[in-house]
Amino acid sequence: MLVNNQPYRTIWPHPSQPAITQIIDQRLLPHEFVVVDLQSVDDFARAIKDMYVRGAGLIGATAGFAMYTAALQSRDDHFDGDIVCYGKQLVATRPTATNLRWAVERQLAALAEIAHIDDKRQVAFTLACTIADEDAQFCKQIGEHGLEIIRQISEAKGGVGVNILTHCNAGWLAFVDYGSATAPIYAAQAAGIDVHVWVDETRPWLQGARLTAWELDQQGVDYTLIADNTGGHLMQHGMVDLVITGTDRTTYTGDVANKIGTYLKALAAHDNGVPFYVALPSSTFDWQMIDGVAQIPIEQRDADEVNLVSGLGSDGQIHTVSVPLAGTPAANYGFDVTPARLVTGLITERGITPASKEGVLSLFPEKKVLTEGI
Repeated sequence: MLVNNQPYRTIWPHPSQPAITQIIDQRLLPHEFVVVDLQSVDDFARAIKDMYVRGAGLIGATAGFAMYTAALQSRDDHFDGDIVCYGKQLVATRPTATNLRWAVERQLAALAEIAHIDDKRQVAFTLACTIADEDAQFCKQIGEHGLEIIRQISEAKGGVGVNILTHCNAGWLAFVDYGSATAPIYAAQAAGIDVHVWVDETRPWLQGARLTAWELDQQGVDYTLIADNTGGHLMQHGMVDLVITGTDRTTYTGDVANKIGTYLKALAAHDNGVPFYVALPSSTFDWQMIDGVAQIPIEQRDADEVNLVSGLGSDGQIHTVSVPLAGTPAANYGFDVTPARLVTGLITERGITPASKEGVLSLFPEKKVLTEGI
């Protein structure tokens, strides 16, 4: 997508030094646009854990390139043991997002089939690029399928603007390109449909205010930033036509783990008859989990993310301030789970399905074998 009218992805190999992977440091947006070089597994682990990169798809793509770097770092005479250890180090950084483990395990499975060390390293690089390309392509297809939902609403309203509410950032910054929840919005914009986006600020890390608003602005999409607790009021007064969110892990039965606060939006949407869709590439499905509320691990992050807020001061510098009294106890649950019964449908790269085991497996029948006996 666009940054100052220049096309960017969120992650890419250095043009002249492929052993270096480059990313956008999302901690500094929207006030600074900084590209960071990742050269070691420790660099990648820090980037994932400290949220230089975040979002299901981008975490997966980052893990793919991290495993290429792990292949470069692994000793020739201890390669298999070293790369497994590096994989475990990466998986431990963010427990909720399933794309992370998926990408690590995909790399390990591919490398296990290769005999020679140099070939393993080349395969790891090629697969990392493939994972990134697939993520971008799947998000583009999600946009094409989700466009039809927006088009139908627009036609039903006689061409009047469609108001879409989204939570957190499931935009191109959370993936390699296009995004999941934003992909249908960008597709609608390209199709000439009048769209307006209500952007939840998304406390405590403010991904909506800092990231979604920024990328919509870069892309020229009409948007309005709102406080997290505003969505229910807007729905009560007919000011939201559609809710689209992303997800960090979705069970094959349709339960959705996403940024904390998503469940509350789903409840408000259900109460007001507003369609609530979740957009995701198939890499975000967990094919081993039935009950998301009971089984999905919910990351608990540092209390400082709740107590401290950073922003641009009048002096043009970034400042961090404490909102409550110093030492105030704070709980920081990163995610919540929205039960399938509250989800109107799942928008995937293969189409739109009900949030149910039957619906999901109808689109991905080859995954049925993974769910048998669970």
